[in-house]
Amino acid sequence: MTTPSALERPTGVPFARRLAARLVLLPALALSLLPPRRIRAVLGFARRGATPATPAQAANARGAMCAVSLRCAGPKGCLPRSLGAALLCRLSGAWPTWCTGVRVVPPFTAHAWIEADGRPVDEGVPDDYFTRLITVAPQSRSGR
Repeated sequence: MTTPSALERPTGVPFARRLAARLVLLPALALSLLPPRRIRAVLGFARRGATPATPAQAANARGAMCAVSLRCAGPKGCLPRSLGAALLCRLSGAWPTWCTGVRVVPPFTAHAWIEADGRPVDEGVPDDYFTRLITVAPQSRSGR
């Protein structure tokens, strides 16, 4: 027996934003196939010169990725969704904190997400629900 379900995809995303999200979708999908150390290296390069993303910028980017891709909107699309949202923020000169980690409560589940101001963006869980294993945060003013 199957349980019917529907993915919630954001509506009302402007055409230009959807176009930009489609532009970063292919690189995000390609990045999601790389080993974690390579993903971290590519994102570390991409974040250079960006300002920290605001929660609104990060939420808009995440919503745009979900609006243009069923894979990103799905329950197993967290890696390409988070990569795409980070790259989409970068197109506007901002950078969220990109994170991968695991759930704190059983069962074990890996997850990838973006954060702004130290809080997960549109994840629908408490701030301490995941433990971070890899993060790529915006660079500080000193360049580190």
